[in-house]
Amino acid sequence: MAADNAAWLDGTVEEVLEPELPICDPHHHLWDGRSDYVQARYLLDDVLADVGSGHNVVSTVFVECGAMYRADGPEELRPVGETEFVNGIAAMSASGLYGPCRIAAGIVGYAPLQHGASIAARSLDAHIAAGNGRFRGVRVQAARHESPALRRPRNNPPPNIYGEAAFRAGFAELAPRGLTFEAWCFHPQIPHLTDLARAFPDTTIILNHFGGPIGVGPYAGRPDVTFAEWRQAIGPLAECPNVVAKLGGLVMEMNGFDFHLRPRPPSSSELAEATRRYHETVIDLFGVGRCMFESNFPVDKLSCSYAVLWNSFKRLASGCSAAEKASLFHDTAARVYRL
Repeated sequence: MAADNAAWLDGTVEEVLEPELPICDPHHHLWDGRSDYVQARYLLDDVLADVGSGHNVVSTVFVECGAMYRADGPEELRPVGETEFVNGIAAMSASGLYGPCRIAAGIVGYAPLQHGASIAARSLDAHIAAGNGRFRGVRVQAARHESPALRRPRNNPPPNIYGEAAFRAGFAELAPRGLTFEAWCFHPQIPHLTDLARAFPDTTIILNHFGGPIGVGPYAGRPDVTFAEWRQAIGPLAECPNVVAKLGGLVMEMNGFDFHLRPRPPSSSELAEATRRYHETVIDLFGVGRCMFESNFPVDKLSCSYAVLWNSFKRLASGCSAAEKASLFHDTAARVYRL
C-alpha cells in the first residue's frame, strides 16, 4: 500500500512556496507495523524524507499513536514504552547527524487519565522521566460515534469521557506538572471539550484537527450541515483562553473530501479552497497566537504529499503579515510546547 501511495503522490509535484519560512510541525506520528494506515512503517528516515522535501521545517512534535508500548509490566506504565521509543529517535535527531531539523523535539504520550488521580500521576511521572526533558503532555482520545463508518480509538472511550469524574481526577494531575492536554474528538463532541476547558482554566488544551468535522456515515454528502454544526460548537470553545487549535488533519477519510479516490492527488490550491472556511473561521475566532498549522503525517499522506500540504497552508496564509505567519507556522507551536 505504501509503495502504491508513493507512486500516486508523485502525480502532483509543485515548487515549494516561501521555502525560507521557518516551520514547527506540531503533530506527526512514528510507528512500525501499522497496516491499517497508508504507510505501515513511519520511522526516522521516513519523516526526514517528508520534512526534507523543500519546506524549512526546523522542529517537530510527536503525538501518541499507540506505538511501541511495553510488552509487560503494570498496565498503566506500558504506554511509557512509546515515550522511550520516541525519545531515542529524538536523541538521534538531536545529534545533528541527520540534518538540521529536530525531530520530536517535543513528545506527547498517552496516559490513562480515566483511571483516576493516583494511576494518572504514576503514569505521568514515568513519562516525564522517560522523555529526558522532551515530554510535554498527553492525549486521551474521545472521538466516538455510533456510525460504523468512523474508526473508534484504541482506548474505546465512552460517549463523553471528558465529562467523567475519574477522568477529571486524572486530568487534574496535568497542570501541577506543567503538562498540556491534546484533545481529539468528533465535532458533535466539541461541547464536551468546552465544558472540560471551563472546568480547568489553568490547563492548556490543544484542539486536534479542528475538532473532527465528520464527512462520512450520516454526514456523507452533507458538508454544509457538518460545517454549520461545527461552527456552532467551535465558537464557545474559542472563548476559552486556555485552548489553542491545530490547523490540519482535515484530509482524512472521515472528513469526506475523498481526495484519496481521485486519479491524481489534489494540488495545494485545491486543498486550500476545499478547507478554507474551516481555517479562516478558526483563525478569526482564536487568533494567530492560539493557532498552529500541523501535518498529521503520515495519516494525511493518504490524500497529499507533505510538500503540497504545506504549500496549501501557505496559500491559506497568503494575506497574513510576516508576524502572523511566524505565529501560525512556528511561534505558537514553539511557545505552547516549550521548544
